[in-house]
Amino acid sequence: MKTRIDDTDRLILNLIQSDFPVTSRPFEWIGKQVGLPENEVMDRLTNLKNKNIIRRIGGNFVPEKLGYVSTLCAARVPESRIEDFMAAVNQYPGVTHNYLRENPFNIWFTFIARSMAEIEANLDKISSETGIVGILNLPATRTFKIKAQFDL
Repeated sequence: MKTRIDDTDRLILNLIQSDFPVTSRPFEWIGKQVGLPENEVMDRLTNLKNKNIIRRIGGNFVPEKLGYVSTLCAARVPESRIEDFMAAVNQYPGVTHNYLRENPFNIWFTFIARSMAEIEANLDKISSETGIVGILNLPATRTFKIKAQFDL
């Protein structure tokens, strides 16, 4: 079943996708743009999150500019062990997200840490804890960024 949103929700989502206001009262600023009080903007965004229309509101940073490294990882996990494997992976603070794919390497996740050696050590720990071996470590060799802005 498709979740429906109204025109005001669309306006709010269009405003916050790429250029979230950097101000002490961002939801007040958004409210002024769409003609709503701050608390209603916050209620609408909470509702959109509860409906899984948005995952989160937060900043993104370029790890390398802050002295970190990042990588994409992939693992072959038997279907019966997916939940346990994902729970183990999610215990590591450097894991930003993971997802299931229809592929022999069916679990993919990103990892950010102070060094590649730290990531490799953590991947070894994950293998030891879960019994899943051969986790691929696929650091980017070149980055291409595009701005994904969807006109709702």
